[in-house]
Amino acid sequence: MGVYFGNYCYVMIIVLVLGAEVRSQSLKNGYYSTSCPKAESIVRSTVESHFDSDPTISPGLLRLHFHDCFVQGCDGSVLIKGKSAEQAALASTGLRGFEVIDDAKARLESVCPGVVSCADILALAARDAVDLSSGPSWTVPTGRKDGRISLASKASNLPSPLDSVAVQRQKFQAKGLDTHDLVTLLGAHTIGQTDCQFFRYRLYNFTVTGNSDPTISPSFLTQLKTLCPPNGDGSKRVALDTGSPSNFDVSFFKNLRDGNGILESDQRLWSDSETNDVVKKYASTIRGLLGFRFDNEFGKAMIKMSSIDIKSDVDGEVRKFCSQVN
Repeated sequence: MGVYFGNYCYVMIIVLVLGAEVRSQSLKNGYYSTSCPKAESIVRSTVESHFDSDPTISPGLLRLHFHDCFVQGCDGSVLIKGKSAEQAALASTGLRGFEVIDDAKARLESVCPGVVSCADILALAARDAVDLSSGPSWTVPTGRKDGRISLASKASNLPSPLDSVAVQRQKFQAKGLDTHDLVTLLGAHTIGQTDCQFFRYRLYNFTVTGNSDPTISPSFLTQLKTLCPPNGDGSKRVALDTGSPSNFDVSFFKNLRDGNGILESDQRLWSDSETNDVVKKYASTIRGLLGFRFDNEFGKAMIKMSSIDIKSDVDGEVRKFCSQVN
C-alpha cells in the first residue's frame, strides 16, 4: 500500500509537470499566422486610432493587462462585466481601456470570427501601447484562451501602493516573477497617473502625527503639496513620472533615486538593498550610448508576466464578446 501510494504520487507529479509544460507550450509566436493573419495588425491599428485621440490610453491598457494577469492568470477575465466580477473590486478602481479592447474584438470578429481571444488582444494591445509611447516593442507569444470566471473576491491580492517591498516581492513571487521582474514591471509607472487620495497621506500625515514622509525630497514635497492640498480634491490626477510622463523611459527610476517617487510602494524600491541594485542599474542607463537595458528587460518581463496561468482549450474559450462569456 505504501509503495503503491508512493508510485501514485510520483506519477501524479510527472502528469502535473507535463501538464504545465503543455500549457506553457500552447503560447507561440505567430499563433494566428494561418487562422487570422491580420490579427496583430488589426489590434495595432485599433490601439493607434484610440491613442491618436487620447495618448493617456496607453497606461490604461498596460494596467488593464497587468490586472488581468495578476488575477486568475492572463485570461481576459478582467473584461467580464457583472456585479461580482473583477471590475467591481476596489483594486480595479480607475481601470480603463475596455472600449479599445471591445473595438479591436469587433473588428477581428468581422474578419476572423471565433478565432482571436480577448486575452491575446489585451497582451497585444499592452505591447502596442508601450511602443506608441516611445517605449520598446517585443514579440508577443499568443494562443491564450479566455477564462469563464471573473470574481471581485479574487482581486484582493493585487499589489497595493501601501505594500512594503517584502509584501510586493511575495505577491510577485506567487505569480512566478522574481525581484528583478518586480522592479522592471513597476517601471511601467514611467507613464500614467494616480489620484491624490492614494499618496496624500505621505504629505501631511505619514505616521498619524501630522508629519511628511522623510523619503520625499524637500523640493518635491513642496510641489506635491501644491498639487494636492490637504483638503483638496482627492480624485485629482498627478503624473507618476514627473520628468517625462508621456514617454516610456527611465525617468521613473531617476525619480526614485532622487526621492521623487509618488507612490510609497514605488519609493520603497530605493531603500531595499535588493531592489535598489536594479533601480540603480536602470537609473544610470543612457539611451543610445550604453544601450537601453530597461527596454530589453521590460519586454522580457512582460512576456514572462503574460504567460501566467494561461487557460487551455479545456478550461477556456474564445469569447465572441469580451464583456461576457459565451
